[in-house]
Amino acid sequence: MHDELSSFIIQEKTSVYDSAVAIDKNRRKIVFVCAGMKLLGSLTDGDIRRYILSSGNLSKSVRHAANTNPTFLTIDEISKAQHMIQSNPTLRGIPIVNENGEIVSIVFSEKTSVRRQTILDTPVVIMAGGKGTRLAPFTDVLPKPLIPVGDMTITEHIMERFIDYGCEDFTMIVNHKRELIKAYFSESPCKGNLRFIDEDEFRGTCGGLKLLDGVIDGRFFMTNCDILVDADYEDILEHHKKRGAIITLVCAIKKISVPYGTVEMDDDGNPVKIVEKPEYPLLTNTGMYVIEPSVLDFIPSDTHIHMTDLLQKLIDDGHPVGIYPIGEAGWMDMGQIDELAKMEKSLGL
Repeated sequence: MHDELSSFIIQEKTSVYDSAVAIDKNRRKIVFVCAGMKLLGSLTDGDIRRYILSSGNLSKSVRHAANTNPTFLTIDEISKAQHMIQSNPTLRGIPIVNENGEIVSIVFSEKTSVRRQTILDTPVVIMAGGKGTRLAPFTDVLPKPLIPVGDMTITEHIMERFIDYGCEDFTMIVNHKRELIKAYFSESPCKGNLRFIDEDEFRGTCGGLKLLDGVIDGRFFMTNCDILVDADYEDILEHHKKRGAIITLVCAIKKISVPYGTVEMDDDGNPVKIVEKPEYPLLTNTGMYVIEPSVLDFIPSDTHIHMTDLLQKLIDDGHPVGIYPIGEAGWMDMGQIDELAKMEKSLGL
C-alpha cells in the first residue's frame, strides 16, 4: 500500500516536536528523515518516547531522535517488501529508494492492522466528582460525566476504550449531581461492571482516591472523566511495570504559544533578543495514570488535595514516578467548551 509520500517525509532540520505532529497526522506512526528526498533515517512514536525519557529537547533537530540506520529496499527489490513486513511486526513501512538513495515510494502492510486481543483485566477508576465549571452552561444542567460527545456520554467513550483492552471493572468516584449520574447508568446498558463511590465533600483532584482503601487492592488505571487518550493501553501498562514506578503519568507533547512578543535581556538589563509570539513544546499531564495501591498510603483521609501536590510529594520523597509520552493528537480534552468540538472532530462524530 502506498500512501501520499509527503505525509511521511520530514527534513533533517525539522524539530522533534514537529516530527511528532507529522506522525500524529499520518496515522502510520512513522516518518522518514530526508535531505530533500534522500533517505537519512526513520522515526517512530517509540523513538520519540525513548528520546523524551532520556531528557531529550523537543526543540532540537529530529536527527537527535531518529534511527539513522533504517531498513530500506531498492526499486529492484520491491517484491521483497511485503514478506519483510509480515516477518517483522516492528516494521511500520519500508521506503523504496532509487540509485541516488532518494525515496520514490513507501510500502506498508497490505493487511488491515488489527490490534491483538489483549486482556489486561486491570481495574479502572474514573474521577467524576467535579463541578465542571469550565463547561458551563452545559454543566448547569448536566454533570460533566454525562456531557454527550456524539451519541454517547464522554464517560461511555472512556469505558469503551478500556473495554477494548479487557478492562471491565470500573469504579466511578462521584460527588456533584451524583444521583443524576447513577440514575443515567441504571437505565443505560453498561458493558462493564460499574460501581459508584460517593465523595461527600469536595476533596480536590485526587483526595477522593483515599476512598478506594479496601475497595481496590491492586494496580489500577485512573482517568479524569473529561479526557480521552488514544494510545496503546497495554504498552502503557508494560512501561509502568518495567520502570518499577509507583505511579505513571500519561503525558502529551503539546506546543504552548505565548500571545505576546517576549524580550530576553543580558545581565546589564539590555535587550538581546526579541521574539514575537514564541512557541514552546512541553510535556503536559493528560489526566490518565497507572497507579500502584501503595500510593493511597500517601493520601491523607478526609483531606482536600490535588494530584499535582501528591505527585510533587512522591517525587520529593524519592519515590519512582514514571512518564509515558504520547503525541498531542493522542490526547483529547473536553474540559473547556472550545475543546469539546475538537474532541468530536477527532472521533469523527
